[in-house]
Amino acid sequence: MAELLDIADRVCSWARDGEQIEVMVGRSRDIEIRVYDGEIEKLSSAESAGVGVRVIRDQRQGFAYAGTLDVDVLEEVLADARDNAGFGDPDEAYGLAEPDGVPYAELDVYREELAAFPTERKIELAMELERAVRAADPRISGLEASDYEDGQAEVAIVTTAGLRITSRETYASIVASALADDAGETQIGWWYSIGREPGELDVAACAEETARRATRLLGAGKPASKRCTVVLDPYVTSQFLGIVGYALSAEEVLKSRSLFADRLGDLVASPLVTLVDDPRDARALTATAIDGEGLATRRTELLAGGVLQAFLHNTYTARRMGTSSTGSAVRSFSTTPKVGPRALAIAPGTTSPAELFAGVDDGFYVQEVSGLHSGVNPISGDFSTGADGLRITGGALGEPVREFTIASTLQRMLLDVRGVGNDLTWLPGNAAGVTLVVGDVTVSGT
Repeated sequence: MAELLDIADRVCSWARDGEQIEVMVGRSRDIEIRVYDGEIEKLSSAESAGVGVRVIRDQRQGFAYAGTLDVDVLEEVLADARDNAGFGDPDEAYGLAEPDGVPYAELDVYREELAAFPTERKIELAMELERAVRAADPRISGLEASDYEDGQAEVAIVTTAGLRITSRETYASIVASALADDAGETQIGWWYSIGREPGELDVAACAEETARRATRLLGAGKPASKRCTVVLDPYVTSQFLGIVGYALSAEEVLKSRSLFADRLGDLVASPLVTLVDDPRDARALTATAIDGEGLATRRTELLAGGVLQAFLHNTYTARRMGTSSTGSAVRSFSTTPKVGPRALAIAPGTTSPAELFAGVDDGFYVQEVSGLHSGVNPISGDFSTGADGLRITGGALGEPVREFTIASTLQRMLLDVRGVGNDLTWLPGNAAGVTLVVGDVTVSGT
């Protein structure tokens, strides 16, 4: 980390009178392993490092980066950023983030153990997962994938505005995708386990859930079309929340691409819904103490009791909208700061998934959706997505169903939330999941 800070300090020291300089220096290492039928199918290891420089002068912004930490290129990158600023359009909202007094959280998101864990053991974890999935159920006929992945990232940000901070994180994951076969019919199910280092991964639980998700769809047929209640699996909920989170970015609001524009203070969801983005929650693999501009990340309550309380901001959008940054700048060393969520979560309820199912007389449990991101209109909120799952009859899970679609609008779906589970589940992306009951959804099958 000292090396990254030294590089950022050096570039900032070259600032001229009247200009602001921000330097981000990053370095990461990743490994991916895939095994198939007891053999290594893929083993790749990659390292990347680079520096990004942003220059602001006379309300004009320029940016340049290099994918190397060689000292010889630093002056060239700064010179390119200065040249680009000269061609930029003036904008009075341009300016670096300034210290705002919010303290940096001390997060337990880095594990020294990862670096000491040998590659041979990582391969064995992937093979152990493959064996465990095959043994979990006799109907498992094969695996499409049994993967292990890990990585570590370090970043340093130094600015002429007075910010000088570093951050580092590690992660590890395993994921399996299994084929279940019965009387010539094949279904696919997958699951994962995540942690900060390999010792935190649960092979047995991952294998069991993978097999369960694959086998419980055997014998599925198309349901009849109707309007009814659906219960979303935590993974499905997290996918929807990811879309909602980006619609709550002030950047999307300024570009007139958000369905929540001009809705601050309005009831936009069921009173059961409180939605928070908290990058300081170390349970999220995306947790971090600093945002892409070097400010401290912080908890932002976006919806409280269904009422829209705030948008996510970086420094630029905050100035444009007359407010303060929420520490929500996202970027790498090769990009300028954007705005986005890092660790979205709906506040969990007190009801178990089984109790939520018991309250549904006629509906569907949605285990998987497909084509969601391409099937959502971010402005109107309309969505239509393919789905698989189980029928719910008389409060109990019933026969499997597949190849149907669910359709509504994001606005309607949020307002129609009728139950929130107590099973908050952290997933690999930027949103946690929870079992969610949504009323009045169009299901299209036969």
